Amino acid sequence: MQGMDEIYIFVKESQAAERRKARAAMWQSIREGKALSFEEAVKARGLVIRERENSIFSDAWVPLAIFFVLIGLAAGRNPELLALGIVLLVVVGVGAWWKNVSLAGVTYERSFDRTHVFPDEPITMTLDIANRKPLPLTWLQFKDELPAAPDEEDQIAAMATEKTGSYVLQNTLSMQAFERTHRSVSFRIARRGFYKVGPVRYQSGDIFTLFTIERQHKYEDTLVVYPQVWPLDALQLPAKELFGEFQVRRSLFTDPIKTQGIRDYQPQDRFRDVHWKATARRGDLQTKVYDPSSGMSVVVFLNVATYAKHWMGFDPVLLERAVSVAASMASYAAEQKWAVGVLANGAVPGSDQPIRVPPGRSPEQLIHILEALAAVTEFATGSMDLLMQRESRRLPLATTLVLVTAVVTEEIMVSLLRLKEAGRRVVLISLADEPPRCPPGILAYHTPSTLPAFQRGHKTGTATEAALAAIPVPEGV
Repeated sequence: MQGMDEIYIFVKESQAAERRKARAAMWQSIREGKALSFEEAVKARGLVIRERENSIFSDAWVPLAIFFVLIGLAAGRNPELLALGIVLLVVVGVGAWWKNVSLAGVTYERSFDRTHVFPDEPITMTLDIANRKPLPLTWLQFKDELPAAPDEEDQIAAMATEKTGSYVLQNTLSMQAFERTHRSVSFRIARRGFYKVGPVRYQSGDIFTLFTIERQHKYEDTLVVYPQVWPLDALQLPAKELFGEFQVRRSLFTDPIKTQGIRDYQPQDRFRDVHWKATARRGDLQTKVYDPSSGMSVVVFLNVATYAKHWMGFDPVLLERAVSVAASMASYAAEQKWAVGVLANGAVPGSDQPIRVPPGRSPEQLIHILEALAAVTEFATGSMDLLMQRESRRLPLATTLVLVTAVVTEEIMVSLLRLKEAGRRVVLISLADEPPRCPPGILAYHTPSTLPAFQRGHKTGTATEAALAAIPVPEGV
């Protein structure tokens, strides 16, 4: 076992040394003003995952060629045997050399017209393939992994993609010296989430197709599919006074962006609020008067549990609808220019921490919220009632708490009632089959799964069923 550890450490150290050597050569080329080749950049970044060689060449070919040459010389310089042996040696030598340099100077680059989309929106991927060397390639093949089948493919390809979870895009072409080509492909992703494009595998060989070399590069791109966003009328929610009657009186807080006017300076005023231009013009200290802060602050709580106990499993359809309703509420709040945030008891993939986007009014706030909701998984980090009680202490008292849940338990109702008694404004949006029974003072809405919006957004049948339906069935005789 000690020997295996030593071998493993030696291999890791060898790889690290090669990478350091490649990086040193890269910086040396940059200092000297030389052009950096694609292979040097790839080695320096450590993007080569695997390299494999394959061939139909047999080790017996070289001894056999030498044997033919010797027999030809021994037989009085027989031209047929000499030619056969020399041809075999030339083919093997040229083929091996061609294989070693076939992937040198070959580049493969992707570009997307968009990387953040909503479900079923088209994504166009453009491939830029170049052969940056004077040697032509008789054949070159790329295999790239996509999260969905291209639009040009048939239902059988869509069925295979649904089963495997990925689609292998294969491009085979021949390229001349210093040739560049572009290819485009469009595809759609039906479900929200984060998706990877790649890695990519290169494959080429010699002109005689005797030798083949394949490299796999860790060249990946990320695509984000936002959850579906619906208007409030499609969810049977009122667009006006959604959170009840809301009147703004004189507030103790002010908006430093909106200036109402100026007045004489008073001892309790802050020095940074002094209006220096007005002071110079009037001869006395003048202070800025700000408008009262009247914007609402909304935090959407998303419960990813679809059963009374989060450890009992989950309903994927209900989960997607709950995420969609939460995204719709956040979108509505952003349209009203309110401060909006999201908290969910669902974890980001590879983590056990709840999703938390603090409330804010920045122009990118809705984008951050949609990205966070796109990463929600079915794994619940804890119960929603405990999460609301714990996180509400960190929020201002004037924040409106909106709970989106597919299941309403007694613990959740007790938690909402306690928050209401503490002076919080709470709103419940239930996706359960039956309307929730809420105590007086708690504003509740029922958004059942039978809404036309959900029925339009939910596809009847899968790609597998569509592919099976497309297969013709012979009629009985």
